Amino acid sequence: MQRKYVRIGAVLMALAVALGAFGAHILEPIIGEKATGTYETGVHYHMIHALGILITALLAGKLGESRKWLWANRLFVIGIVLFSGSLYLMAITGWKWLGPITPLGGISFIVGWLLLASAAWTNQSK
Repeated sequence: MQRKYVRIGAVLMALAVALGAFGAHILEPIIGEKATGTYETGVHYHMIHALGILITALLAGKLGESRKWLWANRLFVIGIVLFSGSLYLMAITGWKWLGPITPLGGISFIVGWLLLASAAWTNQSK
């Protein structure tokens, strides 16, 4: 699990940087200030949770693998797709119907962080 999620996290970080640069240098003059803010929020959460994937993978290697670490990372990936992905698409296309999808990604992020905390507590008690 550790190597797989380090690879996934690293690729998602590179993608976040590329999408951020694309938004700042190419999209901003096209989509306007409000949509750019939405897009930047997507990039921000994308980057934070890609780092979370890397940290979780490294913690799993240090503290011992468990299903909680695995599911935390899976939920971070799902959150990036749902939360950041929906914000990217709303900003670029103006499709407001994607709005209800965004909170599902946020919930995925929250549950992922709670699983990470739970895994750390579980490993601490051993």
